[in-house]
Amino acid sequence: MKRTVFFVLLLFSATLLAAQELSTSSNRAARYFRSGMREFELLNHEEALNMFKQAISADRDFYEAYLLMGDVYFDLNRFSEAVDYFEKAVSVNADFFPMIYFNMGNAWMALGKYQEAKEAYTRLTDHPGVSETYRSIGRQRISNCEFAIEAMKNPVPFDPRDLGPAINTSDDEYWPTLTADEQMLIFTRQVKLDPEGRRRPGNLREDFYVSTFKQGRWIEASSIGPPLNSELNEGAPSVTADGRMIFFTACNRPDGLGSCDIYTARREGNRWGEPLNIGSPVNTAAWEAQPSISPDGKTLYFASNRRGGMGKMDIWYSRKDGDGNWGEPVNLGERINTGSNEMSPFIHVDNQTLYFSSDGHTGMGGYDLFVTRRDENGEWSEPENLGYPLNTHYDEIGLIVNARGDKGYFASDRMSGEVRDIYSFDLHPAVRPLEVSYMKGTVYDAGSRRRLHASFELIDLASAETVIRSFSDAATGEFLVPLTTGGDYALNVSRDGYLFYSDHFSLSGFAHQTDPFLKDVPLHPIKAGEKSILRNIFFEFDSYQLKPESVVELNKLSEFLAVNPGISIRINGHTDNTGDHQYNMDLSGKRAAAVADYLKGSGIDSDRIRYEGFGETMPLAPNETAEGRAENRRTEFEIVDPMEN
Repeated sequence: MKRTVFFVLLLFSATLLAAQELSTSSNRAARYFRSGMREFELLNHEEALNMFKQAISADRDFYEAYLLMGDVYFDLNRFSEAVDYFEKAVSVNADFFPMIYFNMGNAWMALGKYQEAKEAYTRLTDHPGVSETYRSIGRQRISNCEFAIEAMKNPVPFDPRDLGPAINTSDDEYWPTLTADEQMLIFTRQVKLDPEGRRRPGNLREDFYVSTFKQGRWIEASSIGPPLNSELNEGAPSVTADGRMIFFTACNRPDGLGSCDIYTARREGNRWGEPLNIGSPVNTAAWEAQPSISPDGKTLYFASNRRGGMGKMDIWYSRKDGDGNWGEPVNLGERINTGSNEMSPFIHVDNQTLYFSSDGHTGMGGYDLFVTRRDENGEWSEPENLGYPLNTHYDEIGLIVNARGDKGYFASDRMSGEVRDIYSFDLHPAVRPLEVSYMKGTVYDAGSRRRLHASFELIDLASAETVIRSFSDAATGEFLVPLTTGGDYALNVSRDGYLFYSDHFSLSGFAHQTDPFLKDVPLHPIKAGEKSILRNIFFEFDSYQLKPESVVELNKLSEFLAVNPGISIRINGHTDNTGDHQYNMDLSGKRAAAVADYLKGSGIDSDRIRYEGFGETMPLAPNETAEGRAENRRTEFEIVDPMEN
């Protein structure tokens, strides 16, 4: 908003200098005024104020001096004094320069005085001497005022809590990013390079700091160190759900394509790899910054002023192809982007809810926070303002939301009145995303217990769509997979030389299942006698008819056999102890045969596949409970000696 006012001032100043005509007849007042204008254009604010005051002393009805006094105070963020001088100018001549009502409205809005701002903007739009461009801007500002007045009558719950001294210091802390398990927080800190700890221009650097959550509190944050931190500035980080990859903004680097570019790095164990510029076509000669990576790591959202946008700063996205290359960025479209600025996108772990900042959509003035949701057709909903007092007449930029969807994190200086600190707050229900749980554990060799680097896929059984495809940590074997509540998922973990591991998560009907699944994954080497349970093979009740959602697992087993042509398997069918023994033997055998038939139909040589039903004779758990019986009803595959066929 300040830049717009200053632009109006420059237009006014240029007009005055060209015309050389002022409303004063005092040569002394005119000399002081022109000196003040030169000082202001050089940003010598205090000297400019002194000159304008001298001009007013020489002529108490000097309109232009009052107007410029108001502009100087506005540029100094001294908005009450700015309003005082704008009103004094209007009292001298209400029609001399109608754009004063624009400046006055902006000053009132900066004070959060929306009724007064609305009145000023109304006088602007009603004045015949105002251009249609500024009349249109004025009408938009009136809409903002009306929205703000109603929003303040109907505040949303908002109780921000300082994250505490382990995170916040006398430096500025901002741009937080959080893993899905809420155990690791990375943020930007503007550190002082002055040995005496003084803040002065050119003596501040943006670095990343990291803290972990232990025993109910954040531990003392420490510098993330090189190679992520450098002698230059790093900011606006975004980590994947598991915290293994980071995307961030860096400016004016030797390998940069523009003023600011997006970089990425991968973590193994506790060590971050060398950051890499993600390159063209995402980065250009323009400004690309404020990245937000989707939970599956396949879509990158970011802000840019590149060509082809809707306005100044727009939100764009790029998708990664099967070869790991980022595609041509796509503008998020006119429903999200306006002719003004949209910034700080944050895609939630549900991969459907996007939060962002905008000064173009109707709001409280300046930048407000908004939410939009993507439907099943890929269309984004009309952005919704997050409401007052989360949004105010200050600029609100850079919101993130935890995986559970009930808590937001943002940085602000409006509580302390000094430096920016990071706060958390309970996000009111109307603007929450889908709730997301997660599975977390370690992949290891079932025999040696050695930690393993393995690939894993999370697949939506209803759509057969791969939701997440990633790897366990190469150093620790650890992994984290987000799980959106309300769906049924297959998890497959695989590594060359091992049987793949299968698991199943049925969250249908559990709208509030956010407790994590903690589960280690043992992988068994490929050798005769080793078995793996196929937890995503499903049959109709009391039948050997395969359900459609079994296709995901069946195709995975077929793929496993195709890439391991030297092995043969036996499909083993099992039941619980409910019903007649012979019936159970027959049913388990027919179910095993159904799986074998599918594999043969997918192109696997029938000589490599056996099947057998074992009924209730090989239970894994007691049959006295429903849980135990469910565990015993299973299909598995076993590596067999080819000679057995």
